[in-house]
Amino acid sequence: MDFIPYGKQYIDEEDISSLIETLKSPYLTTGPKVKEFENKICEFTNAKYAVAVSNGTAALHLASLILLNENDKVLTTPNSFLATSNAILYLGAKPVFVDICEDGNINLDLCDEELKRDSSIKAIYVVHFSGNPINQNKLKYLKETYNIKILEDCAHSLGATFENINAGSCIYSDLSILSFHPVKHLTTGEGGAITTNNEEFYKKLLELRTHGINRENFLHKQMSEDKKGNINPWYYEMHSLGFNYRITDFQCALGLSQFKKLNNFIKRRKDIAKNYDKAFLSTIVKPLYNFDGNSSYHLYVVKVNFEKLNITKAELFNKMRVKNIGLQLHYIPINKQPFYKNIGYGNENTPIMDNYYEECFSLPMYPSLSSDEQNYVIKTLLKVLK
Repeated sequence: MDFIPYGKQYIDEEDISSLIETLKSPYLTTGPKVKEFENKICEFTNAKYAVAVSNGTAALHLASLILLNENDKVLTTPNSFLATSNAILYLGAKPVFVDICEDGNINLDLCDEELKRDSSIKAIYVVHFSGNPINQNKLKYLKETYNIKILEDCAHSLGATFENINAGSCIYSDLSILSFHPVKHLTTGEGGAITTNNEEFYKKLLELRTHGINRENFLHKQMSEDKKGNINPWYYEMHSLGFNYRITDFQCALGLSQFKKLNNFIKRRKDIAKNYDKAFLSTIVKPLYNFDGNSSYHLYVVKVNFEKLNITKAELFNKMRVKNIGLQLHYIPINKQPFYKNIGYGNENTPIMDNYYEECFSLPMYPSLSSDEQNYVIKTLLKVLK
């Protein structure tokens, strides 16, 4: 059996042809494919606006530039990739780590308690962990009750739904971000996007994506026009301190091709999740949450009580790798990372997160995972654990 990783991309000849076609076009960047890709994101998520960028971290950074000010307190989860809370620090704001629920998502009831206790909290950054969408009713309650800013990190959840609300639609949030890394639901190699329903935010994001440059609505008319009132065709103005977070046309061409297969990708992930659920029924391996059709399953996470076994998690990972199976851990608690401990974090009361780190890990989950490969993963895992 060839090595089975926890996740990988699916690229076919249609994807390759789309990429080659764009490489042969006059535009490699800032061309028509970018807007076409953004329109497709809007169509799929039901958000009004989308801004495609170079990667998911760039999306988080730009979103934070819109929402945060220095020293703002932001409730967020310790169970995510570092980029989520790092983006808060980029603005000189302060993450406040809140414990998770048993399903891996931030505990919004605890967020409610924090907001009651501290009226100086300005925002919440929620993560739809593993593809499992955040409870939108609770999100709506928090936004309406406390009038706070909300960012949804949907890097895991493209295609997920909560009571017919699409991940990334920003129904009860200000902004959402997406990631198109190779292990995600669709890939552009690297790449990301911000979605919003706020036109002002959208226009500002477009400006920040490209060095803070604005090519219309000029402030200096005497510089932008000639003596006869004609607009100088070379003219542009820098209105803010922006970044070069642009995405290329050939990346967007790949993304557009991937979109054609996205529903099938998500269906296959759900089928794999259902197979895992069935196989682990009445075993020592427990799914992080039971299948309900809402998650788009970027990850399939399981729990094992290692204290009752004669094997550690590290031994399990190593023995599975010998068997050509790659497990992964999503995630090490962010607040326990050396950098975060050096700036004062690490002693938060997060018992569910701490237990999660001890017991949970991710199994292979990607559309091209065959039934034979999945069965091999299941049988090998159960055998090694016994």
